[in-house]
Amino acid sequence: MNYKLEYYNSSVQAVLNAWPVGIRANFRGITIRMIEHGPHLGFPHTRAMSDGLFEIRAKGVEGIGRAFFCMLVERRIVILHSFIKKTDKTPQRELNIARARLQEVKNATR
Repeated sequence: MNYKLEYYNSSVQAVLNAWPVGIRANFRGITIRMIEHGPHLGFPHTRAMSDGLFEIRAKGVEGIGRAFFCMLVERRIVILHSFIKKTDKTPQRELNIARARLQEVKNATR
């Protein structure tokens, strides 16, 4: 049984669609595998962050992209937030956005 990929909102999807083509292609390849085989592909494609938050690690010749996601019942993968990485460490601001959206999604499903 396949998984279903969703976006937190249309803005999250628009940001991903605006990524450079190489990073976007790698992201799409990873999400296709997630839909077919489940979200826990392991390093270097996905990584658990904490408290039900995970990241997709997309790379291209143009740089590195990160997308945070969570899992919901009925095999739903929700992309919460994404950004193009410009430093070695993930900025705290980006993590805070993803964690806040994770809480919103969790509270909405209860």
